[in-house]
Amino acid sequence: FQESPEPPGAPRVLFAGRLLRDKGVDTFIDAARILQARGTVVTFVLCGVPDPDSPSSVTADDIVLWVNEGLIEYLGRQTDMPGVLADSHIVTLPSRYGEGVPLILLEAAAAGKPIVTTDWPGCREVVEHEVTGLLTPPGDAEALADAITRLIQSPGLRVAYGKAARAKAVTEFADRRVFADVTKVYQQLLERGTSRGPC
Repeated sequence: FQESPEPPGAPRVLFAGRLLRDKGVDTFIDAARILQARGTVVTFVLCGVPDPDSPSSVTADDIVLWVNEGLIEYLGRQTDMPGVLADSHIVTLPSRYGEGVPLILLEAAAAGKPIVTTDWPGCREVVEHEVTGLLTPPGDAEALADAITRLIQSPGLRVAYGKAARAKAVTEFADRRVFADVTKVYQQLLERGTSRGPC
């Protein structure tokens, strides 16, 4: 994932991941409705597929309805996430799911994109409020819409947050850093086991 200039045209707000209500798809759609009612020029982009094994999943019918309402552009499953991110202005994950550290937030940060996500475990580990992006309360579509609007109205803020997000991704979440940290933990465990002698 590399930084790239913002694409031309109206701002594009990306949600990418499993299409679960717990991950905030419903909040994302509600925010799209709010901004549509306000007359905001923006494209909400939904990337991913429903998960029929989850009771929290949206359905194919939901997606058709949202497309027909003019609320979203639907990309379905994508394998070129660097390309999808390069074509976006803002990335959002309004999750209230039991996240670890969401991969899409790490990818967005690595791509230098400003992020709007929830003040929720896992999400707030990636996003530092007012530094790399904005945090909103889980399930609050109005707050999500307001945060997105703030970034739409301030291209300079988007760039600043994106650069800070990229720097955080490189220093705190790069593969080499994570590998070194995990190796250190294993080394400490091995040393403890050796110092105690055989079982």
